[in-house]
Amino acid sequence: MLDYLRFSEVKVLCIGDVMLDCFISGDVGRISPEGPVPVMCARSEEYFAGGAANVARNISSLGASCTLLGAIGKDSNGTKLFELLNAVHDVSAKFVILDKRPTTIKTRFLGHGQQMLRVDFEDASPISSEEEDRVISTAVSLIGSHSVVILSDYAKGLLSERVVKAIIAACRSEGKPVIIDPKTSDFSRYAGAAIVTPNQKETQAVTGLWPDTDQEAELAGELILSRFGIEAVLITRAEKGMTLVERGHQPFHIRADAKEVFDVVGAGDTVIAALAVGLGSHISRADAARIANAAAGIVVGKKGTATVSVAELRDALSHDTSSGEISPSDKLVAWQDIQALTQDWRSDDLKVGFTNGCFDILHVGHIRLLQYARDNCDRLIVGVNADSSVKRLKGPARPINTEFDRAELLGALAFVDAVVVFEEDTPLELIQMIRPDVLVKGADYTVDKIVGADVVLGDGGKVVTFEIVPGKSTTATIARSQERAV
Repeated sequence: MLDYLRFSEVKVLCIGDVMLDCFISGDVGRISPEGPVPVMCARSEEYFAGGAANVARNISSLGASCTLLGAIGKDSNGTKLFELLNAVHDVSAKFVILDKRPTTIKTRFLGHGQQMLRVDFEDASPISSEEEDRVISTAVSLIGSHSVVILSDYAKGLLSERVVKAIIAACRSEGKPVIIDPKTSDFSRYAGAAIVTPNQKETQAVTGLWPDTDQEAELAGELILSRFGIEAVLITRAEKGMTLVERGHQPFHIRADAKEVFDVVGAGDTVIAALAVGLGSHISRADAARIANAAAGIVVGKKGTATVSVAELRDALSHDTSSGEISPSDKLVAWQDIQALTQDWRSDDLKVGFTNGCFDILHVGHIRLLQYARDNCDRLIVGVNADSSVKRLKGPARPINTEFDRAELLGALAFVDAVVVFEEDTPLELIQMIRPDVLVKGADYTVDKIVGADVVLGDGGKVVTFEIVPGKSTTATIARSQERAV
């Protein structure tokens, strides 16, 4: 079961090559008289944190926290990158300042939405041994306080063989998994890593095999594991999806989740960020790979160096019908995370609805109520009384089904977007936390008797009621079953 509840508890240490991404957009209407090249009239200039810094942004957008360790130069681009990261929630930048090299900046020119040219300013030579010492000592001091460690290698000189091996050794000593996005064909330096995430080109460079088919991908993954002492490999295969090969398990294939590819810039950063947050939540590598695949499918549909929100990821997973389908139980959201999820939905201009009940034995009356509730909002949250609460309200013989069974059944319904279990007898505290735009209840309650109605109406929301289906209730269902048993 994928546990979104723990995303907010995950702390990721991301170490790697940071850079500044610049996007200059404009219109192209003529060819230069000076030579056979297009002339672009620039309309906008945007800057984003790129490379390992974009991994950190993705970690934050998924609700986890991140410490970013990288290197920048003494220049305005380094200052701009630091300022951009300061504006990102739950990202703490720990930069090593390099005296003799610039901050890497990649400038992309886009005409009518299409990338025409990329210009890089960088020094990709290895950092000095003294700078290696500074990176290693800083990394070692941070590893123990984090859930998982990412090495985001863009081959810009920071992650030398010595640095990589020292960090992996320290992580193994602390019992922390290391995830590596590689850029070198020498995977021997990654021995001891929990998982590496090569793309097709990187896989071919290491194994000589192009992982176009599932069989070739499996073979390439097995070769990497046997040769380099790595625990698992997740091969990203573009439109073919991903293949996970890990020791002691059958290879696992996940089909690509993108509906439309707009821009692949930063997609690898999103993959490794989602993978890390998943593993930091103590779920299986296979489930973490599913999350990463869904996140990649979202981000390639966006322009530029983009990120994925928890709300977008949850929607993608809940509607996934590929071979990497996620269990309905993944709609179960922890009390401490429901507020953040609601805020994510609202940031996308979505109207949030709420209803609640015991839902002990799911029947047609429940189904019609929930359908009606979803018709009145864009995203529906269902509050479910915990077992202890049901016993207090219905008696010691109830509930018939456990709170987790009831929540999972509700999560299997397409018109339910999230399920929250609450211990109290009423959902008032939960409603005060969520502040739904729409509150839905059966018409056997008048508005003045509906718990939380005053909260919703006071916020300018609305309270709607649904006519109860005659004869359809859990109590009546139990009574009929008992009569038949007699």
